[in-house]
Amino acid sequence: MEAFWISLGVIFVAELGDKSQLMAMTFATRFKTWPVLLGITIATTVVHLLSVAVGGLIGDALPTTAISVVAGLAFLGFAAWTLRGDELTEDEAQKARRTTRNALIAVTVAFFLSELGDKTMLATITLATQHGWVGTWIGSTVGMVAADALAIVVGRLMGRHLPEKAIRYGAAAAFAVFGVALLVEPLV
Repeated sequence: MEAFWISLGVIFVAELGDKSQLMAMTFATRFKTWPVLLGITIATTVVHLLSVAVGGLIGDALPTTAISVVAGLAFLGFAAWTLRGDELTEDEAQKARRTTRNALIAVTVAFFLSELGDKTMLATITLATQHGWVGTWIGSTVGMVAADALAIVVGRLMGRHLPEKAIRYGAAAAFAVFGVALLVEPLV
């Protein structure tokens, strides 16, 4: 359960202000909410399963202190990445608007491809090096889907009046706290 809750919280925060949320909002303006959420869930489930498999292999091969230091540095890197911001390119937005095929297939494929190598995938790998793979997989998947569902709902209610900077700074601060905690852990 610890792996589930930690992964859910970390990935939920990581997803705030991410381009995946922007994609979710864009798809939600074109398609019904349920196919968009189902497509996000399918893609996230597969990508995060691959992530925890990689994280589990790395976690078994490296000593605990090294994993903690690398994970801490990774989370500090995620904080910087989050501060830099993530934007949906005009090309990506145009593709989301033009898609006329089955909504479920379009959303699933778009999210699968956009998540490969994304910070949430890397964060899931990092988490899986230290926590159980099942809890990390389920928690990270639920965290991402919840964050994207929130983006869809808030986006529909508030349109473009979202405080993007506040979301970005809050997410970056949370990553920095996780990173420092992981770096201090081996010293205690």
